Amino acid sequence: IACASSSLDSSLRLWDLATGEKVGSIEVGPVDIWTVAFSPDDKFIISGSHSGKINLYGVESGKQEQTLDTRGKFTLSIAYSPDGKYIASGAIDGIINIFDVASGKLVHTLEGHAMPIRSLCFSPDSQLLLTASDDGHMKLYDVQHANVAGTLSGHASWVLSVAFSPDNQHFVSSSSDHTVKVWELATRQCVHTFNEHSDQVWGVKYNPDANKILSVSEDRAINVYDCPV
Repeated sequence: IACASSSLDSSLRLWDLATGEKVGSIEVGPVDIWTVAFSPDDKFIISGSHSGKINLYGVESGKQEQTLDTRGKFTLSIAYSPDGKYIASGAIDGIINIFDVASGKLVHTLEGHAMPIRSLCFSPDSQLLLTASDDGHMKLYDVQHANVAGTLSGHASWVLSVAFSPDNQHFVSSSSDHTVKVWELATRQCVHTFNEHSDQVWGVKYNPDANKILSVSEDRAINVYDCPV
């Protein structure tokens, strides 16, 4: 089992989670890489940077296989749809781009936010895209038609991370307001708030069984919660 890390030192590294050892690195050139993600089949890694280019690398080959052009957008966040058809990127100016992977073409540009997109993710069925912004709001988009399917407010400050539950029933968000919130997808309502962190919460995820939520904060704590619903 491997994970990937990116850095502002222009490095992209692969790690073995069992041993903690570095198992590979990919040459990316002189560029600040702000975000990386694996393809659903784990054969590719995509990276987003300040240059406005999204690069796709083969995990085995370490070679650059494809480049997607965000038209110069400083890319802060990136996501691969679970069905492997789309790549979404969130920019520092609030613009979201959705690309068709097979053709490499930009298919949708979404302008619902006016501030940086810190995080975005596709729903497990690849039908919805959830975005989180410094404007304090989250938005749900219909991926196929690029329509806004919902706007969610509840955090008192920047929304830093979002993630869907594997069962597609809920999603979770974290914020610089120190909270982690659980939302019901069907009603678009917040159903629980965790207040255990004492500083901004940079990352949040579900475990594969959808019965735990993990959060990581600037307070140097990683919290594991039982899902409240």
